[in-house]
Amino acid sequence: MRRLATWALLFVGSFLVVAALVARLWGLPNAEKTPLDTDSDTRLSGEASGLVVLGGSDTPEPVKVQNITKADSERSDDDVIVFVAYTCVAVDEDLPADDYCLEGDDERIVTISEPDVFATDRHTAEAVENGDYVPAGTDQKVGLVNKWPFNVEQKDYEVWDSVLGATVTATFEGREKIEGLDTYKFEYTVTDQPAEIASGVQGSYSTAKVYWIDPTTGAIIKQTQDEQRTTEDGTVALDLNVGYTDETVQANVDAAESNGRTLALLGTWVPLVGGILGVVALLVGALLLIGGGGRRRADSA
Repeated sequence: MRRLATWALLFVGSFLVVAALVARLWGLPNAEKTPLDTDSDTRLSGEASGLVVLGGSDTPEPVKVQNITKADSERSDDDVIVFVAYTCVAVDEDLPADDYCLEGDDERIVTISEPDVFATDRHTAEAVENGDYVPAGTDQKVGLVNKWPFNVEQKDYEVWDSVLGATVTATFEGREKIEGLDTYKFEYTVTDQPAEIASGVQGSYSTAKVYWIDPTTGAIIKQTQDEQRTTEDGTVALDLNVGYTDETVQANVDAAESNGRTLALLGTWVPLVGGILGVVALLVGALLLIGGGGRRRADSA
């Protein structure tokens, strides 16, 4: 019985030590990658006015925004993920609950973007060279595009602005609790910059964006956006002020907490607990093995 217990301890100890190493050296690095099945539907609400709102409304109208971002798993690989994203903005007048991307010449349409294809590193979240990942002729992105990296640092980051077609610096502004989740707050401002404010239309662009980021996963938990686009003669084409809906924020918090627990399990608890218990089991098993060997020699003498 003693011999059986000794070998059981050695086996269990070895298993726990190996499990701890696998979790830390293989499990965690693979978990700290943007999933290839990413399919997000982010909702924002707020107000908008300007030439593109109900034929040119000077009075702010309630609007809803839908950001659709899907991973293209066939073009992605172990290190790079390819996304297809588009945004729809519509005046909030009897909108369908599931889809704000209206069709045809519906007067409620504010803007509907063309599908945007881009490739990013699955860990750092930074845009990578287009190469064969995206169709030929696709604009090359730079910096962070749709999320922050895993293990966000308290520093400034370069973020891609699709209207400018360039990066801007998002500055770290501190920590803030969102629905109980600790987040890092970043923001950037663009003031009266020349830009293509609509397809083939040049003008001036200003925006102030604020992001609340989950520092563990790099996911955007909450975002607000105050944006103005004016034509070259100074006419307001779009004045937009929106932010994530409460439902979207809560869903993001829930997902971040769940993913954070998984990463903590692989990066901390399994290696720590498994490693300690494994080493203890190996030591006890080794002592029993040595003690058993010594006893057998004494008996034979």
